[in-house]
Amino acid sequence: LVFLPWNGISNLKTQHEQVQCFRNAARHLAPGGRFVIELWVPPLRRLPPGQTAVPFDVSDEHIGFDTYDVIRQICVSHHYRRDGDGSIRYQSGEFRYIWPAECDLMAQLAGLEPESRFEDWRGNPFTADSEKHVSVWRKPA
Repeated sequence: LVFLPWNGISNLKTQHEQVQCFRNAARHLAPGGRFVIELWVPPLRRLPPGQTAVPFDVSDEHIGFDTYDVIRQICVSHHYRRDGDGSIRYQSGEFRYIWPAECDLMAQLAGLEPESRFEDWRGNPFTADSEKHVSVWRKPA
């Protein structure tokens, strides 16, 4: 079993690096072994045409928004936090988002076969409205 939870593969910032991750996982699997990832589904339906930023949290202590480069499939999460003394801290994180179908193609390129896809760890069905997925691919025997 190779297991990559909590959007881990999105930290690889190019498609090539992500494909290499799938290939590396496949190399470490015995026949019948599984590669499992947990990954968010990009919420691009919330992104109106021409807009590149979407807020996800606005409160007295925190403002958070994501900016999208839809050509490169790069998202940057921006966080502005107000400390107790009133000062503002900024943090950001950049990652490359991957569509579920693109994950399937990466798995195919690595010689893996699809086994299952669910919305969550409880096994709820994956639908067009799912915000994340848990996907399993198997190395053929």
